Parts: sequence; structure tokens; C-alpha cells
Amino acid sequence: MSTDQRPEPLRLGSTAPNFDADTTAGPINFHDFIGDKWVVLFSHPEDYTPVCTTELGAFAKLEPEFTKRGVKLIGLSANTIESHGGWIKDIDEISGSHLKFPIIGDKERKVALAYDMIDHQDATNVDSKGIAFTIRSVFIIDPKKTI
Repeated sequence: MSTDQRPEPLRLGSTAPNFDADTTAGPINFHDFIGDKWVVLFSHPEDYTPVCTTELGAFAKLEPEFTKRGVKLIGLSANTIESHGGWIKDIDEISGSHLKFPIIGDKERKVALAYDMIDHQDATNVDSKGIAFTIRSVFIIDPKKTI
């Protein structure tokens, strides 16, 4: 699916699209990852950007509070898992955190397209290959896989 073929918009009450992806914690099937927990799925345009770095650091510090409440965190960025590994070290160093939740590597934008995370209004927001970056998005998904 190209970026000009948008999926049906996701709304409250929509079933969260399932996907298989590589993450910093290994490969996942998203619905299996959700299991019987709530999930906060959030996206960022690119690794190492200042705002994204501080946001992920804040989430990393709050993760124990989410865990106590039966909520899993999972991030997404339009870079590779290898890039994410270095970025996590940067996040931890800058924020004083210890980031444990997985970050999805979505360099092909498969997850971003399924969740309509692509900026359709700014055609200049692209990587070196001309593929649109993801925009900041947040999805709260319940154990029934409903947004």
C-alpha cells in the first residue's frame, strides 16, 4: 500500500489493526503482545529528534506506574531497530531513565500506514528515500483489541 492509498480511518471503537513487526525487544505479533492488557501505542517521526527523545524518556520513567495499572507501552519510529538501539542509550543518558518498553522499527511504514500515522498534508516530510515520516500519534487499546 502506498502512502496515497489510505486505509479506512480508525475511530474510537475500531478494532486495532494487527501486525507483525520487529521491535527492540524482538519480533512481535501485535495482538499477541496486547494479550489481556491495555496498551498505549505511540509514534514518533524519527530517532534522535530532541522532542521525541525527551518524550520517550518521560514514558520510560513512568512505565512502572503504567505496569501497576495493567498497561503496556510500545513506541514506533520510522527508523531501523539498529538505530533505535543507539537512540535508547541516548534517551537513557539524557533523561536519566532506563527505557525497557519495545520500540517498533517501521522503516517501510507498514504499521504507520495501517494506523494512518502518515502526514498527508506535508508532502515534504520525507526521509532520504522519499518515504513519508510518521507523525506523532497515540492509540489507547483495550484487552479486546479495541481503540
